[in-house]
Amino acid sequence: MSDMLDLLGLFAVLDMIAVAALITGWLAIGWIIEHPPASRPSVSRLMARYRRDWMHVMITRQPRIFDAQALGTLRQGTSFFASATMIATGGALALIGNAEQLQGLAQDLTLDTDPRIVWEVKLLLTIFFLANAFLKFVWSHRLFGYCLVLMASVPNDPEDPQAIPRADQAAEINITAVRGFNRGLRAIYFALGSTAWMLGAVPLLLATAVTLGVLWRREFASQSRAVLLRDTFPTDTPT
Repeated sequence: MSDMLDLLGLFAVLDMIAVAALITGWLAIGWIIEHPPASRPSVSRLMARYRRDWMHVMITRQPRIFDAQALGTLRQGTSFFASATMIATGGALALIGNAEQLQGLAQDLTLDTDPRIVWEVKLLLTIFFLANAFLKFVWSHRLFGYCLVLMASVPNDPEDPQAIPRADQAAEINITAVRGFNRGLRAIYFALGSTAWMLGAVPLLLATAVTLGVLWRREFASQSRAVLLRDTFPTDTPT
């Protein structure tokens, strides 16, 4: 306990506030994106509707090569990001083992003389987000595999009593997989933002604000959202 208190004593109150703001912002923006108000749906929520339509249209599509290729492309994306985050995590762990170089660079930029353990803790924050992203991508990749099996089990005859229920199941698994993928992407955004802590608490607060702004704009005020709203919510005014 005393060692923990000694470690916390190496950080200023502003550092703790900045880290708390980063983690709170990460959790809050994720909740808002996944549970938006009905009057202002996020891009993720809008795309979920199109994914359900996709599975229903697939019932009568002959052959279903396009659907298999589309899902295969989604799986490739999750595989790529999982590999990338694993490599980045390994690099960050290696950097902890050679923190003297990072310490020297940080001191050149900030004229700070904090001990090595401080820089290692700052790196651990980035590793936390990278590890979270990796786990989300791996689970998303597995769920896309489940979705592919469900898609293959959907009957081609729309009159078959199992056609619509199976298509709905495939759609929900697809949506769940994409939700995990999006969570992984958000974790990468915040992992990048967390590196600003190397420059100090104020840069970390600024990076958190920028990251939140980017995510908010892409989900609630982007051109792509305006395009999606044209058919889904024709009375909504695009922003």
